[in-house]
Amino acid sequence: MSKQFLTLHTVDKAHPTDIFALAATPTTLLSASGSSTIRIFDTTAPDFPLTQSIEGAHKLGVHHLVTSKDGKVAASAGFEGTVKVWREDEAGVWGEVGLIKDSNKAGEIWAIALSADGSYLASTTYDGRINVWDLGQASMPKIREYETKGSFGMCIDLSADGHFTASGHENGSVYVFNNDTGRMLHSLAGLTKPIRTLSFSPASKLLAAAGDTRIIALYDVSSGEQVANLSGHAGWVLNLDWSATGEWLLSGSHDSKAKVWSLESRTCVATHSHGDQPLWAVKWLPKTGRSELFALAGGDGSVAFYREAAGG
Repeated sequence: MSKQFLTLHTVDKAHPTDIFALAATPTTLLSASGSSTIRIFDTTAPDFPLTQSIEGAHKLGVHHLVTSKDGKVAASAGFEGTVKVWREDEAGVWGEVGLIKDSNKAGEIWAIALSADGSYLASTTYDGRINVWDLGQASMPKIREYETKGSFGMCIDLSADGHFTASGHENGSVYVFNNDTGRMLHSLAGLTKPIRTLSFSPASKLLAAAGDTRIIALYDVSSGEQVANLSGHAGWVLNLDWSATGEWLLSGSHDSKAKVWSLESRTCVATHSHGDQPLWAVKWLPKTGRSELFALAGGDGSVAFYREAAGG
């Protein structure tokens, strides 16, 4: 089984430096880079025009960027160790509405994730703590802190149903926490090198995790059992994203390639190269008609948009 995707459009020099993160709303794609800029592109138009550029979003560059499922809330994490919260107004313009600092240490807050409704933000730290912040309150207080074994938290995700938080760490550990009880649910085995990305499936039943082992591990969230390994990348796996239906998993790697994996067959059904630089960010876009769309970005500063070929 294979699927074919065609390049729809490429925005060359979308950023002057590496693009480290992509995030999507129902009508836009947001990109963030080491040049401290967040850019917003209209995904409803054929040429994906730039509609807004937020210059100086963070003093030292942006390394993580996430949006809520409804696309009304976004959050960005900068190398200076702070998180900024953004909201879209009725005119479609994004503006800063909050700043989160855990300390004055650079890198204190690293990876971030938003709940589906944008009410909660989860973040990792260099010493393994997982923090949860309440964005529904004006002061955006920290309301929970999960403890791990102290290894740098490189990635994090919140399940769509709100019940689980998962974190991946430099020592290869993956933890799943039950948000209802505030306790660790699973310490997952199977990967021994740094975990750079993880993602819950849309139905919150599976967790995909990957990193320096070049293998994507699939775990059953309820049991903690490792149910599959997906192999094929020749470099570190840097980013993962599920399609809206959960049928497809998109991965981006240091080998400059993106792969589309079928959940049903547990095989790679499409591979695309994105220049010769690390592919830091991959993102499915809202489906239009019967076609699947995704975007790729990385070390060359460009954003490429792909659409599923007819009959693909």
